[in-house]
Amino acid sequence: MLKVDHAGENGAVHIYAGQIFLARLTAPGLVAELAGYKADEERHRSVFWAELQRRGRPQCKSYWLCGIGGFALGLVTGAFGRRAIAATTVAVERVVLGHLRRQIDALREKDDEAARTIESIVLDEQQHHDDSAAHVTDDSLWSRVLSPVVQSATEVVIWIGMRA
Repeated sequence: MLKVDHAGENGAVHIYAGQIFLARLTAPGLVAELAGYKADEERHRSVFWAELQRRGRPQCKSYWLCGIGGFALGLVTGAFGRRAIAATTVAVERVVLGHLRRQIDALREKDDEAARTIESIVLDEQQHHDDSAAHVTDDSLWSRVLSPVVQSATEVVIWIGMRA
């Protein structure tokens, strides 16, 4: 589980990197917020990497795929501006939060330390979701069109990572 979380955080870092790259032109008012999210994701990635190293585990085979796919998603959504960027964050975080909460439940009795590590990250992810949700409405074009695609893609990446 921690390997997939580490790869997912790498994907998130790269989503924000791609979005920041284009948001300078399409949504300059979001750049500082996105940079803060990126910094949080970099810290999360480091936390998961430290946990993997402590356990003597390698990174997930999907680590680089998540980074490349994340950057591509960030560029595409960044090109469409503020609402597309926000809708993407809401969609990704909705899936990630569900995934992390299921992990916490599964780990609580088996590895309480891993559960506490994941819990420490959930608060940041929830904040990213909530802040981004304030920039977009559920009935917007981006929420109706982009959200299902991004949510499905995120679920697929997690599914692949859990089996890699």
